Amino acid sequence: MVAGADALPVPTAALGVDLDSHHPLTQEQVARYRTQGFIKLKDVLSAVTLRTCGAAISAEVARRSCDARPMASRSTYEKAFLQVMNLWRDDPTARAVTFSRKLARLAGELMGVDGVRLYHDQALYKEPAGGITPWHCDQQYWPLATDHTITVWVPLQAVPLSMGPLAFSVGSHATDFGRGLEISDDSEREVARRLTLADLPVDEGVFDLGEVSFHSGWTFHRAGANRSSQMRAVMTVIYFAEGTRLATPANRNQQRDQETWMPGAQVGEPVATELNPLLWSRQA
Repeated sequence: MVAGADALPVPTAALGVDLDSHHPLTQEQVARYRTQGFIKLKDVLSAVTLRTCGAAISAEVARRSCDARPMASRSTYEKAFLQVMNLWRDDPTARAVTFSRKLARLAGELMGVDGVRLYHDQALYKEPAGGITPWHCDQQYWPLATDHTITVWVPLQAVPLSMGPLAFSVGSHATDFGRGLEISDDSEREVARRLTLADLPVDEGVFDLGEVSFHSGWTFHRAGANRSSQMRAVMTVIYFAEGTRLATPANRNQQRDQETWMPGAQVGEPVATELNPLLWSRQA
């Protein structure tokens, strides 16, 4: 569970103010995101908001997680994290995070688009003794005809190196090697080899409380093992640019994603199903 999760929740109005208020970006930050393919931003959410949201999200993860097998019996992917998706449909506090205007606006402004829609949310909880998250890029799984995709990674507590913070390959969103590799032992070995050959640096550092990151769908990233005695609790939200059209699924993962996250969407048409609401628009 998240540290301090037994504290009293803040009033809904106060939570809404923090999740929906404007967090300004500088031109330098926008430029850095577009050059690096990711950015880490400090003091985006308050400790009280994270404690309150962490309590609700942790309870939902506990309710919906069913893998009680020992680590030795799991695959590399299964050791990486407990994964619970579309929490917004089941829990009002998780919905407040997923629908956060602050986070959605940051996503849109970093990408330079006029609006963003929800792809899906997911909690990624790395258990004590949980293994590495192998090198991968997310958009291998997404049948979206755009490069304007982005994920916000919201730790619900501070993440020291011992807990396995997210690490990024700087500038890897501009490369095209390894994009077809599913997250696996193979992707960990092959992407690491290619990144070394390309002389691309890796940014791996702690996350302070309130710090979040945004990364492009094509940015290669990984996380270390959780060597601590605490759960590494993280909430993520994936966004895509308003007006994005559904691409013909290129693999089984994209076919499954189309059926799961965009039911009823038609290839070649803008994606705007009931599961993909508009979360922020410059015109609103």
